[in-house]
Amino acid sequence: MTGLVRYEGSVGATEPRARVPALVLVFFALALGMFSSLYVYDSVGPVAELLTRQLGYSNTQIGALNAVYSLPNIFLVLAGGVWVDRIGAAAVIFWTSLMCFLGACLTAMGSVYVFMLLGRFLFGVGAETLVVAILVAVARWFGRHRPALVLALVLSFGRVGSYLADRSPTFARTLYDRGWQEPLALAAGVALLGSLAAGVFWWLDRRGARDDALPLARTAQSARRRSLLRFPASYWYAVGLCVTFYGVIFPFRSTFAIKYFQETRGLSLEEASRMNSYVFMAAIFAMPLFGWLADRRGRHALLLVLGSLALPTAFLLLSRNNISLWLPTAMLGLSFSLVPTVLWPAVPRYVTGEQCGSAYGLMTMIQNMGLTSGNLFVGWLNERGSASAANPAGYKAMLWFFGAMGLLGTACAFALVLQGRRGADSRE
Repeated sequence: MTGLVRYEGSVGATEPRARVPALVLVFFALALGMFSSLYVYDSVGPVAELLTRQLGYSNTQIGALNAVYSLPNIFLVLAGGVWVDRIGAAAVIFWTSLMCFLGACLTAMGSVYVFMLLGRFLFGVGAETLVVAILVAVARWFGRHRPALVLALVLSFGRVGSYLADRSPTFARTLYDRGWQEPLALAAGVALLGSLAAGVFWWLDRRGARDDALPLARTAQSARRRSLLRFPASYWYAVGLCVTFYGVIFPFRSTFAIKYFQETRGLSLEEASRMNSYVFMAAIFAMPLFGWLADRRGRHALLLVLGSLALPTAFLLLSRNNISLWLPTAMLGLSFSLVPTVLWPAVPRYVTGEQCGSAYGLMTMIQNMGLTSGNLFVGWLNERGSASAANPAGYKAMLWFFGAMGLLGTACAFALVLQGRRGADSRE
């Protein structure tokens, strides 16, 4: 058989497998989509201090730039997950990547705050559904090919995007010397690359579907609508861990961390960006290792406990100004490497195949509730405490809030361990 796919196994086998070259192309297309999405998301942090100095934006306004990214997904990303189940992941990836590009362009052009806010809103409408579709695409193209490892590698490419966004004040220093706008224009260019990759993936997926060789690329339509949101308890514990984990890691690392390092530890923008980037540098290399470990050894819930416990530990260490930033940064890197690598591939273990898109969509919807409220609440906490270079102690409330949320996530991970020991709610 010519084309992108071939049948393996006995005559009449019903589960064909894609050719290796097709899988490689699919992997890199999905990885570049994740890379571009996270680069654009994290492009706000490095310019946060410039936005305050050049445009007079407050902490609350800066927090809102990432909060408004998450706001539409409280309502839309579940519909996006159902959309993935209905029309296929490839089409959703293509159209949402175009929306991300348009949002990134509007953000870069928005010298008036409301236009920048609108750009981040539009980017958010596309980006979270894009990530849901990528997760489903990985599950369906690589379900027989070490899914945790492949997803970890895709997420690692995303962390490269976040790492480069943090390091952009160094490698794109001339852009930052010209002000806040040109670094955001660079982010829009990265979003365009993601859209091109999405087009390549859609073409690959359509080729496979035309050969009737990728039945898992389309979700079965036989599930009754009323059963789509009937998920077991283990799924809801995973959701609880997801919302608490991401409600901490992104509001800190992607919104306030660089500014926090500048104003409490006296670091320059380049030094603070470099320190913050080490969290994602660790993830780039550690996530594939943890993905391989999860595929080979299992013990998913215990790995989640380890990763989630590192998060509140990091904020406890950050609250002690006499401790070097290296140790809490290492703890953040461990947590951010381990939890996403194990958590996202675990979702299909708790739900049926025809629910996969809806399950990811619902989880992402609730995750965005945490992201929105976390960014806005922490911005308010910092304003209330008059957090600034002149008053570094004003950031204490932020650190304690993040630590408490991290402990709640650890409790959810322990609940998964107990649920697994009872042998309930798992499709293994």
